[in-house]
Amino acid sequence: MKKIYVLIGNFGSGKTELALNIAFEAASRGKTELIDLDMVNTYFRLTERKKQIEAAEIRLISPNYACTNVETLSVPAEVASAFAEDWDTVVFDVGGDPAGATALGRYHNDFAALEPEQLEVLCVVNVRRPMAGTPEKIISLCETMERSARLKVSGFVNNTNLSYATTEAELRDGYETLREVSQRTGIPVLYTSGKKDVLEKFAAEGHDSAYVGRLLPIDIYMHRDWDSFTKLGK
Repeated sequence: MKKIYVLIGNFGSGKTELALNIAFEAASRGKTELIDLDMVNTYFRLTERKKQIEAAEIRLISPNYACTNVETLSVPAEVASAFAEDWDTVVFDVGGDPAGATALGRYHNDFAALEPEQLEVLCVVNVRRPMAGTPEKIISLCETMERSARLKVSGFVNNTNLSYATTEAELRDGYETLREVSQRTGIPVLYTSGKKDVLEKFAAEGHDSAYVGRLLPIDIYMHRDWDSFTKLGK
């Protein structure tokens, strides 16, 4: 049975990293498609990892003109293949802006035709980023995206991080914030994600599993080679 994941999240949430991890894991088990519908963020773009993605036999669909000098992106017609073709897993990287969500909304009837267990719409949250630093901001994001995408959020992912400086304290703060959000909205926390060692330390603290969900270890793929950048000016 086909499984579709739709990931939304503000800039810096780690949504693109999570989309890659889900796709790579799924590709080890079956036919996988990865669709980039982030129409605003050009900093972390899945196309930058195209060779690695294709080496894992994942089909990548990106906005027209992604990673070019053309600033106006558009949605490729190939997105319809997510519903028309026989994939085992499809992962949508949508972003946290109405542009990408509205683009997704045109496929409302296709999503509506899925069985409930086939679809997870995940709001990826990093409370260390200003746009998701309070319960009110997280709730506002969810409501905006639900209206634009015409989809209901299935659950939250606590992906609170400070890149390589992440400790269990980041996940702990995300846990506390999302617990309040979940209690106020009724939307569950389905996953807590992070590097394996940090997840293990966080899990050992004994938090309420209702606001932790499934632990989802991830590897870092969308890193920047800062050493190379700094050498350019020397």
